[in-house]
Amino acid sequence: MSGAILSPRACRWASDPPPRRIPATLDRSARSAQLPGMSADRSTPYSLLGLAWQALQGHRGWQPAWRSLPAPKPRYRVVIVGGGGHGLSTAYHLAAEHGITDVVVIEQGPIGLGNVGRNTTIIRSNYFSAENVRFYEASLKLWEGFEQRHRFNAMVSQRGTLNLFHADGQRDLFARRANQMLIEGADCELLDRAAVKRLAPLVELDDARFPVLGGFLQRRGGTVRHDAVPWAYARSASARGVDIVEQCAVTGIRVEAGRVRGVETSKGTVLADKVVLCVAGHSSTLAAMAGFRLPMETHVLQAFVTEAVKPCLDVVVTYGAGHFYVSQTDKGGLVFGGPTDGHNSYAQRGNLPVVEEVLSAGATLMPALKRLRVLRQWGGVMDMSMDGNPIISTTPVDGLLLNGGWCYGGFKAVPAGGLCTAHLVATGTPHPLAAHFGLARFREGRTIDERGVGPYPWAH
Repeated sequence: MSGAILSPRACRWASDPPPRRIPATLDRSARSAQLPGMSADRSTPYSLLGLAWQALQGHRGWQPAWRSLPAPKPRYRVVIVGGGGHGLSTAYHLAAEHGITDVVVIEQGPIGLGNVGRNTTIIRSNYFSAENVRFYEASLKLWEGFEQRHRFNAMVSQRGTLNLFHADGQRDLFARRANQMLIEGADCELLDRAAVKRLAPLVELDDARFPVLGGFLQRRGGTVRHDAVPWAYARSASARGVDIVEQCAVTGIRVEAGRVRGVETSKGTVLADKVVLCVAGHSSTLAAMAGFRLPMETHVLQAFVTEAVKPCLDVVVTYGAGHFYVSQTDKGGLVFGGPTDGHNSYAQRGNLPVVEEVLSAGATLMPALKRLRVLRQWGGVMDMSMDGNPIISTTPVDGLLLNGGWCYGGFKAVPAGGLCTAHLVATGTPHPLAAHFGLARFREGRTIDERGVGPYPWAH
């Protein structure tokens, strides 16, 4: 796989000598240095010596990681609605890369308890369309330097993401995707059955209905501790002068003569030159406050975690015959998820038929999972766009910008999503990585149907 086009039936398999990874000469720090958004964090770093000193003091000397104001100021240059991953990433990049610090992030709850803390933590760039490969590969490179940049342990674990295939046609599709990824400089490998078994021994290769024929591996994919991500961004943004206001709900958007003037909140009116919506599953609700509709629906996505067991799975595995994906946390629990519930909802719980579907898929793929108890189940509300791709764009209201429509891909895109949104806010023009995510594509017929399932949000 050293850059050559892959033939589905004559490609290099993982049982052969190891292929050259792309890019072969770049370590983590070098890959990260290729992108902007690399300004080092200016807050005081955590250290082993500091931890020991605090232990001697009874841990009474720790300072808050970020400044959380009781209420916003009356006016800002930029108001960011939503203190999740994308909102805080946008605030950080505005301050770090564009010098815009007159910014407030308004979050209706505590930092880290929204969707950014309710996902299955997976990062990857194994997409099919060239534009998406470039965008998510840029995000993956930013993940690789995330901890060094923010001086914060986010437990970035590049353990690899493995997609299984169960039919010749599915193998051919993954070979096409591998070709596209190689063309765009991303790493990927096709694995045969023996390589899959070595990498994930729990996988049942010889299931009567869905035998595993092989897999599609991106070794640089993996997981990140989800709630550490907003904490790191909040800490870095706050150190640069960005205001953060928690427990403050936005109740209205002030629009005059077709231009945004600010927001109404539970803690008073906040005027602004620009307002950015980064509210995930509530994007359509906030857009309605500004007087327009978005081509998206809100759906629930469930996730689960089992009791802790000894290390048994050191790669992220995705089932090819059903919607199921699983990884093991550092605590030992297996975290897994499946499809959306298939109907519009803002409830953060989910319904039992999907629970049954997900657990059945997991038991079929890895029969040993039947012996584990599920400890917790939860749901997150996602804004599913009509073509299954995000929106980073201006809107019909001048000065009001949108970061939303992430479907399943929101968490893995947090670094690049914030980078591109900040560029749009600061310059008024789309970042080259996100130019295809404009809202106008739905009106102009330039949709990006990655999966080829049509204009049905629940199907993406």
